[in-house]
Amino acid sequence: MLQSAPMIQLQDISLHRGTQFLLEDANLTIHSGWKVGLIGANGVGKSSLFKMLLGELHADKGDLYLPGQLRIAHMAQEVSATDRSALEYVLDGDPQLRQVQIDLDRAEAEHDNHRIAELHAELEAIEGYTAESRAYQLLAGLGFSTSDAQRPVKDFSGGWRIRLNLAQALMCRSDLLLLDEPTNHLDLDATIWLEQWLRQYQGSIILISHDRDFLDNVVGHIAHLYNQKIELYKGNYSQFEVLRASKLAQQQQAFEKQQVRVSEIEDFVRRFRAKATKAKQAQSRIKELERMEKIAPAHVDSPFSFTFRESEKISNPLMGLRHAQCGYSDKVILKEVSLNLQPGARIGLLGPNGAGKSTLIKTLVGDIGLVSGESHSGEHLKIGYFAQHQLEALDLDASPLLHIKRISPQASDQEVRDFLGTFGFFGNAALDPVKRFSGGEKARVALSLIAWQKPNLLLMDEPTNHLDLEVRHALTLALQTFEGALILVSHDRHLLRNTVDEFLLVADGTVKEFKGDLDDYQSWLTENKRQQQASSEPVNERENRSLSAAEKKEQKRLEAEKRKQLSPLKKQLDKLEKALDKYQSELADTEEALSDTTLYEDSRKDELKALLQKQAELKRNAEDTEEQWLEQQEALEIMEAELSG
Repeated sequence: MLQSAPMIQLQDISLHRGTQFLLEDANLTIHSGWKVGLIGANGVGKSSLFKMLLGELHADKGDLYLPGQLRIAHMAQEVSATDRSALEYVLDGDPQLRQVQIDLDRAEAEHDNHRIAELHAELEAIEGYTAESRAYQLLAGLGFSTSDAQRPVKDFSGGWRIRLNLAQALMCRSDLLLLDEPTNHLDLDATIWLEQWLRQYQGSIILISHDRDFLDNVVGHIAHLYNQKIELYKGNYSQFEVLRASKLAQQQQAFEKQQVRVSEIEDFVRRFRAKATKAKQAQSRIKELERMEKIAPAHVDSPFSFTFRESEKISNPLMGLRHAQCGYSDKVILKEVSLNLQPGARIGLLGPNGAGKSTLIKTLVGDIGLVSGESHSGEHLKIGYFAQHQLEALDLDASPLLHIKRISPQASDQEVRDFLGTFGFFGNAALDPVKRFSGGEKARVALSLIAWQKPNLLLMDEPTNHLDLEVRHALTLALQTFEGALILVSHDRHLLRNTVDEFLLVADGTVKEFKGDLDDYQSWLTENKRQQQASSEPVNERENRSLSAAEKKEQKRLEAEKRKQLSPLKKQLDKLEKALDKYQSELADTEEALSDTTLYEDSRKDELKALLQKQAELKRNAEDTEEQWLEQQEALEIMEAELSG
C-alpha cells in the first residue's frame, strides 16, 4: 500500500515556555487520513503543539510544514455567554455555510437572479440544505434535548458550553480536526456516540485524550511527548503500552523497579480472579488483568503510586436505602430504591445522562435528603466522596500539605510530605498554594485528602476528569487494592472495567441490577435510543413499516427455534453461576470464621484444620466452576453468532 503524502511535518522543532523546554529538536510526520492520539503528562506541551498548528504560537527553532488551503477545525476550550441559540452557535462552526447564507441574503435583496442561482448551487455543493438537520443530530448525540437547541448559549453551564464547542468543531467541514480532551465533560453515552462519529470522519485527527478506551477505539497512531521529544508509534494506545513496555524492559537501570511492579500486578491478577463474584464480569476482568500484567513495565517510570489507606474500623452493612424516593420535594427523580452496601462491594452506575446517577451519589453522601423511605448507616461508616465541585471547594491559598495538616494537626510534616509524594507532589510542590495548580493537580489534591482520611466507602462521580493517563493508571491500581466498598460513576470504561464487579442501571426513575458488561450496555443504549425514536414516530409510519401476519408468524417461529437451541447452554450457565455464588458465599463465611483470633489456640487446632481444609476445597470448587462458566459462555457466544448469521 502506498503511503499518502505528509500532511504535517515538524523538523527539529524547539519550543520554550519561559525557561522551560517543551520541545527540543523534535520531529514528527503525520500523513493524510491518519488518526493520531497525542499523549504525555500534563504540562509537556500537547496544547502548545495545537497552538503551533493553529498559528497562535511559533517555534523558537525548526520548521513546521502544513499544506496550503488546509481546513483545520478545533475545539475551543472557552465559550463566551451569548444570546445566540445553541443551534445557531453550532451552525456557526461552518464558516463557508455562513458566508454563502450572507451572500444569498444580499443577492436576494438586490434581486440578482443570476447570483442567486450560483449561490444555491454552491449551497447544494456544501450540503447546506441539510446543515440544520446535521446540527440537530450533533446536539442530540452530545446529550442535548430538542428543546435545548433553541435555548441561548448563556443559559447553559460551563460543561454544557464545552459540549457546544465540540459540536461546533464537528460541524466544521475540515481536513484536519484538532480535539483537546473532548470527553472531559461528556458522560459515557455521549462518549460512545462521539467515538462512533470520529471513526466515520474522513479527514485526519489529532486527539489529546487521557481516556485509553476512547483512544483505543479511535486512533491508529500514538504520538508520545516525552523528554522534549515526540516519538511516533503505530497502533492504538494499548499497542503503544505493549511496545513501550518492551522498550523499557530492556533498560537495565529500570529492571529492579520493573520486577517489583510486575510482582504487584501479578498479585492483582491472582487476587481479583479469586474475588470475582460475577461470572459475566469475570470473563472480561481476567483478560484485562492479564493484559495489565503484560504492560506493567510501561508505567515503571510513573511518579504516581498512591493507595487509599485501610480503614481502622468497618461496619456490616456499611449503609443502605429501603423503599427510598430520591430527588427533591418538587421533583422525585428515583423511586423505590433499595440498596444494601456490604464491605467489599464494587458497583459501577450506568444510565443515560440526567437519569439520576449523580442524584443517587449525592443522596448516599447526604448532600440530598430522602423525599421518602428509609436510610441507615453503619456505626463505623466513613465516606470518601469525590465530585468535580469539590475541586472548587479547595482553599486556593492553602498548600496540599496545609490541607492535610488541618485534618490531622498531629501528623508530622515529613509524614505528610512522604504521603503527598505518592500523588506526585514532590519537594516544594507540596508547599505551593492550590491556586497555582492545574485542574489535574487540583484533582490529585482532592484525591489525596480522601485517601488520607481512610474511608471504608468510596463514592466517586467522574474522578478521572482532568487526570492524565499515568494518574488514571495509578488510580485504577489504587481502587483495585482498596479494601472498602466502592460506587463509581465514570465515562472512563477502562476504569470501570478494572475496578467494579457489578453494575446498577439508573434509568426511567429506577435503580436495578444490570446483568451484563460494558459491551452489553452499549447494545442497551442503541436499543433504548431505537425504541425512543420509534415511539416518537407518527402512528401511521409505524403501521406502514409493520410486518404482515405471515411474516410475524415466521419471525416468531424462527425466534422460538433459536431459543430452543440456546436453552440448554443458558440453563447450564445459570446453574454454574448459582453454584459459583454459593461457593463464594460459603467461602466468605469460612474466611470470616477464620478471622476469629481464638481459633488459633491449641485447644481449637482441630477446628482450625477443618476450616482451612474447607477453605481450600471451596477455593478449588469456585475456580473450577468459574472455568466451566467461561467455557460455556464462549460456546454460547459462538452459537449465537452462528444463528444470527
